[in-house]
Amino acid sequence: MASLRETRKKIKSVKSTQQITKAMKMVSAARLRQAQNRILQARPFAIKMNEMLTHLAGRVILEENPGEQALAPHPLLKRNVSNKVGLLLVTADKGLCGSFNTNLIKKAGEFIAKNKDKEIHFYVVGRKGRDFFKRLGFGIKGEYAQIFSSLSYKHAEIIGEDLMKAYLEDGLSEITVIYNEFKSVIQQKLVEHKILPIERPPKISAQEEVDFIYEPQKEQLLEALLPRVFKSQIFRILMESFASELGARMSAMDSASRNAKELIEILTLKLNRSRQAIITREIAELVGGAEALK
Repeated sequence: MASLRETRKKIKSVKSTQQITKAMKMVSAARLRQAQNRILQARPFAIKMNEMLTHLAGRVILEENPGEQALAPHPLLKRNVSNKVGLLLVTADKGLCGSFNTNLIKKAGEFIAKNKDKEIHFYVVGRKGRDFFKRLGFGIKGEYAQIFSSLSYKHAEIIGEDLMKAYLEDGLSEITVIYNEFKSVIQQKLVEHKILPIERPPKISAQEEVDFIYEPQKEQLLEALLPRVFKSQIFRILMESFASELGARMSAMDSASRNAKELIEILTLKLNRSRQAIITREIAELVGGAEALK
């Protein structure tokens, strides 16, 4: 009987877990639809901003050709020469999303190994990445936890300002971001991308394209556009990562629910077999006792 009680307790426990995983899957699915809509709405703005930036930044003079009459280079387009690099790692605040956080941390470890001879400045989004590197004793220059529950452009502005300040004032040679790009519910692409200095498009010549009359001047436009484009890029990265997290959690909870169902079936079969064995044994004892009385 003790074995039956234990099996029933296991079945009850697995059923409770199954209810939780199903609920988490439904919540993730609902939030994922909202996250996908936000990404689709933000893309036209990002495309148009990049077009404007390309048109202006393509006229930035190269430092080796200072005699050309063109726009002076912006500080975010210049490459600093130093032994310092920056890393922006975008992880999740919560677990239960499969290998989402593990793959990001592993990729960050590879980045550290490649730059072991350099001074790395860490900027970490999400509690999982922050806690991991703090346990290892790494100093974190900027940490941004619990932002995905109410993600907005304001968060991208704060992170963008910190990164631009570090690049311009601390003299970082480059800043790299590691995050998961959303492809589908079951697929996320791990991305390692250099975000500073901003990549400058090829210089546009007069033969390639006719220039326009700008109001205000090109210098003022570029001064205003570059930080805004950079922050919009950070915002897109945060939205991509959040959608990827929800997709990974939805997939993980769906898999957990199916595993729970299979385990319940196995335990139920075990329970029925144990009961059948007990009943058979009791019948055999009754028949044996009846035969002994004859």
